[in-house]
Amino acid sequence: MNRLFLIFTLLILTSGLTFTKTLPENKTKTESERSSVYFSPQSKKAKKKIKKPQSARRAQKLQAKKEKEQKRDSKKYGEENRKRSLEIQTPEVRERMKQNVKNANSNYKDKRKTTTSRARRARKKYK
Repeated sequence: MNRLFLIFTLLILTSGLTFTKTLPENKTKTESERSSVYFSPQSKKAKKKIKKPQSARRAQKLQAKKEKEQKRDSKKYGEENRKRSLEIQTPEVRERMKQNVKNANSNYKDKRKTTTSRARRARKKYK
């Protein structure tokens, strides 16, 4: 009985070992294979640049050019309009308008200084 049990267990162990040897090897790549040039994910998944038709590219260039011209013209129009509005006024009003612009600029500068100093303090607090 003991001999039969011993033979039976040896048979199971040896057949298990031969069974695992007959299975196909694990096909996953090692780290060195993955990092090599031939198996790099960039070479497999390289993004190809798709060119648009020439007519579409030309149309986009023209549109960008027109938008640039419109921006420049609107800026120029705004400057001319401000100058004109100053020229129309009487000298006293003109001086008052210039002083208002100066006050607004100084207020903006002070506001910017306070916000940056607050932000600087907050940055120091969380460093």
